[in-house]
Amino acid sequence: MKRTLCVLAMITAAWSVLPAQAETPATPALKEWEVPWDNTRPRDPWVGPRENTVWFVGQAGDYVATLNPETGDLKRYRLDPGTGPHNVIADERGAFYAGNQAEHIGLIDPETGEIRKFKLEGEGPKDVHTMAFDSNGDIFFTEQGGNRIGWLDVDQHDFRMFEVETEWARPYGIVVSQDNRPWVALFGTNKLATIDRKGRLHEVTLPREKSRPRRLDITDDGQVWYVDYAQGFLGRLEIDSGDIQEWPIPGGSDARPYAMALDDQGRPWFVETGDNPNRLIGFDPQTETFSEPATIPSGGGTVRHMVFDPDKRAFWFGTDTNTVVRATLQ
Repeated sequence: MKRTLCVLAMITAAWSVLPAQAETPATPALKEWEVPWDNTRPRDPWVGPRENTVWFVGQAGDYVATLNPETGDLKRYRLDPGTGPHNVIADERGAFYAGNQAEHIGLIDPETGEIRKFKLEGEGPKDVHTMAFDSNGDIFFTEQGGNRIGWLDVDQHDFRMFEVETEWARPYGIVVSQDNRPWVALFGTNKLATIDRKGRLHEVTLPREKSRPRRLDITDDGQVWYVDYAQGFLGRLEIDSGDIQEWPIPGGSDARPYAMALDDQGRPWFVETGDNPNRLIGFDPQTETFSEPATIPSGGGTVRHMVFDPDKRAFWFGTDTNTVVRATLQ
């Protein structure tokens, strides 16, 4: 049963930031590693669980790979032609990749390279897009073309699918809260979505009709941060109260904020992709101030997704300029 979650609390918008003298997040130090497999669009790094292992996929090269940031060594696991891997997440079982064009989730054994495939069934697009673990090690994921949110019980090889009520909502970025609820950016409309513990899908309408949320992250105390790719805003939804607050980002309405993640202080960071070079920017919710932009040395092309490594206090992301990047907080 699908229901629309009505946001009843007052929605506010902050149209300015505090004066320049307020404290802002320090600009991180960026380091890039060039990927030797040309024009393969390395993307969606994932840190660990093994020491000095960063996983990523080559969306245009049909591979999953690892980078050792200490030595610079890379290892490639080749996938079937036409797999179109879009995302990777890893734990002690191995690396799970999203076979976006081949309608499956794959699990790679890092030692042998053997792949176990979890094939999706049924009619229509089954384009696994972005994945996130729940607390049990099972996987929530989005289907942009299929207009669904899915859940995979890894041990049982069992899928449960949730259709989004809004047509062509384009479920995109996804995170999972501490209480095992997925939160999803519906890139084709001005909404977020979630699934409650009874398996009911709810949609949350954002304040501006033309906004298009693309990526999001969530704090431990239930604040969902998102970026509006279409109009250049950073937004926050307070889950308990339903309050939504938004801030225009430094690059303006054409900034195209895309990749985003929270740091260990609950501060959102995002990449403006509207200009070349792309720019990484942080935001301090306490002072409502943005950091000085950090430009991507190679330009970036488009930075699509990033994750935060709390142990090293660093963000990781891939670029369309064929690099993998680490941005270490000062």
